Amino acid sequence: MRTSFLQDLYLQKPVTLTVLLCALSVLPWIGLGDFATKGEPREAVVAVSMLKTGNGILPTVYADEFAYKPPLAHWLMAVASYPQGYVSEFTARLPSALALIILIGSVVVFFGKRTRKFHKALVTACILITCIEIHRAGMTTRVDMLLTTFIVGGLFRLYLWKEKRNLKGLPLDVSILLGLATLVKGPVGIVLPLFVFGVYLLLDGEYGWRTILRSLFYVGLSSVFIPSLWYLAAWKQGGQDFLNLIAAENFGRFFHMDTPAIHYKLGHEKGLWYNFATLIVGFVPWTIMLLCSLPGLKKPGKINWKEYLQLSTILHHLRGMEATHLFSLVAAVSILFFYSIPLSKRSVYLMSAYPFIAFFLSQYVLYITEHLTKALRVFAFLVTGVAVFALLLALLTVTSLIDPAAFVADYTDSETVLHTVLTIASLFTSPDIITFLILFLLLITLVITCRSLYRRINIKILYSVTALLFCLNFFIDGIVMRGERSSNSIRLFAEHILREYPLQRGNVYVMNDLRHYPNLYGLNFYLGNIFLPFDPASSPTPPLPAEKLPDEGYLLSGDLDLEKIRSCYGDKYTFQPLTATPYPHKEIRQRVVLSRFYRQ
Repeated sequence: MRTSFLQDLYLQKPVTLTVLLCALSVLPWIGLGDFATKGEPREAVVAVSMLKTGNGILPTVYADEFAYKPPLAHWLMAVASYPQGYVSEFTARLPSALALIILIGSVVVFFGKRTRKFHKALVTACILITCIEIHRAGMTTRVDMLLTTFIVGGLFRLYLWKEKRNLKGLPLDVSILLGLATLVKGPVGIVLPLFVFGVYLLLDGEYGWRTILRSLFYVGLSSVFIPSLWYLAAWKQGGQDFLNLIAAENFGRFFHMDTPAIHYKLGHEKGLWYNFATLIVGFVPWTIMLLCSLPGLKKPGKINWKEYLQLSTILHHLRGMEATHLFSLVAAVSILFFYSIPLSKRSVYLMSAYPFIAFFLSQYVLYITEHLTKALRVFAFLVTGVAVFALLLALLTVTSLIDPAAFVADYTDSETVLHTVLTIASLFTSPDIITFLILFLLLITLVITCRSLYRRINIKILYSVTALLFCLNFFIDGIVMRGERSSNSIRLFAEHILREYPLQRGNVYVMNDLRHYPNLYGLNFYLGNIFLPFDPASSPTPPLPAEKLPDEGYLLSGDLDLEKIRSCYGDKYTFQPLTATPYPHKEIRQRVVLSRFYRQ
């Protein structure tokens, strides 16, 4: 009965099957584990502020600094959290997870309707669901997955505008999608899709440049309407400080300009090589399959590069491509080029190129499956080997035959590392139903994969290995990352100091100066966004009407930072440490200290 049901889904409702698999890969796991990085609580606390204050335009966040970034992702977090009355890890990560599910469904529909072999679209979706970069983005409280979904959706609708309406009329669906993308992360939500589509239209050669510019202008103009409502409202609240930060974040970063409005180092400054390196890593494990195939490729014959690289020859080959292939190629290359311009580079910036790269990668994966069977089996054996190792290590830990913490202690003295390993190991030594279920699924899928390898039916090997990759992600998300997040979480310390000390809005201070001190974003979230700036004059945006130092209160800082604070303010204040975290906190690589301070 189960087999016939799955076959019916695969043959009759492949889009439904793919969306269900994607949902299964993220939704059960996003609520497991606390926030343990800087980025997640930094975004989630914006929704906390919105729910507490009712200010959905320009809420105040870390130490009364206003949240100047577009708020759509945070609105969605707040809406998801409203029924329960507070922002949790699940509700904060839910918009990213839903965005990934919608993206996968859109990819399957778009490419499935435009390829002769529908399984190319299915393999494209499977690559996206299981590759490191996209899967990670769908599991975290960040804006990048939502931005990717709106940009890719806008590109798909722009393509349909040309395909079905010959660029006639105004595509309101495109304007809405690009406007929403802008409400996620700024003008890039309009500029990037129109840049990609403009390059595609020029290379396609069907329209003159005047028609192209006119079409892009009207779409861009209509896309500005929705986000402009928020920008105007935010400007009324934030004034010139808001405008300065918007200009610095959106234009200063991109064009390598001086950014005096940003009181910290922008970071992520990398060379051109970084984008290519992150693509290779981001598509793991599928890039490993590509490496396995290289020895089996035939050497190309002699190529007349002088003739082949002529502009007329290149245009001839490009315009001879099938329209969907040309559009995907242009999108991938244009997005990569666009994000090679700014000095600041991050792997998540390239995510809007992933569906188009995955479309080509899926065709090569199917080529390997059909013609380079040795490479397919080598890749299958590698994945199977990783799964066997993970399962054996888990079972040996469950049965207490090995102690991972004792083993790691022979190689490192780091308290943070040992605590992390001990926390992860505890999920095996004291397993719950989630751990048992994941290990059972991993075992069943491993048996199916071994059976496919024995029967040597290539397409079944490919799909069984894909299923094994799904289960390995379950293993990582449901057990390993759950333990890693718990071990590096600041939540228990936050609950402890709230119980033991009279901390409240108005008496808890931090140093909000990223030039000299790291920010405690996780602690700010778990304490309910109650921080005030100890020295308002050094804050990125002056948050208080009167810039004066407090007379007394509680100060949270790193233990090493406390010594710096004493050297700067010790002539005016006495700082008395009260309690500290038992381990250095991963976010700042120091022990977090709660101190009582008062003027001398």
